[in-house]
Amino acid sequence: MAMWNMYREMENLRREIDEAFRGFGGRGLFGPAFQAGRSLRRQPPMNLYGDAETLYVEVLVPGIEPEKLDITVQENVLTVSGERAAVDDKDRTWHRRERDNGKFVRTLELPVDVDADLVKASCKNGVLIITLPKAAAARPKKINVDVA
Repeated sequence: MAMWNMYREMENLRREIDEAFRGFGGRGLFGPAFQAGRSLRRQPPMNLYGDAETLYVEVLVPGIEPEKLDITVQENVLTVSGERAAVDDKDRTWHRRERDNGKFVRTLELPVDVDADLVKASCKNGVLIITLPKAAAARPKKINVDVA
């Protein structure tokens, strides 16, 4: 039985709306600001990968103090939030400003259940690495074959 994924459905809806408006001479109703990974946004980019026993999430958080990050896991949803401090704008004329400041929240639906009690996080060189051990039921189980 397939599980319903709200984020996948929202992305499919965005694509359908863009396709419907493409014939009117535009690049779609929703520009790159609504497309993950293609524009300026308050949310830092994330990578999710894993092996047989663990999921790993990498989040780019340069310039954010690790103490200002909040990481929670509930059921199979990871939430990372924090705040990038504002830069003093006095006596500055901005010619280009791509690094945003302020609060952000990223929510990621994990593909399997994890053991929330064993989740660990570390931050090095502006990359937050979250290690999420898979729940025992989600790990592959080796089955031995008996020889008769």
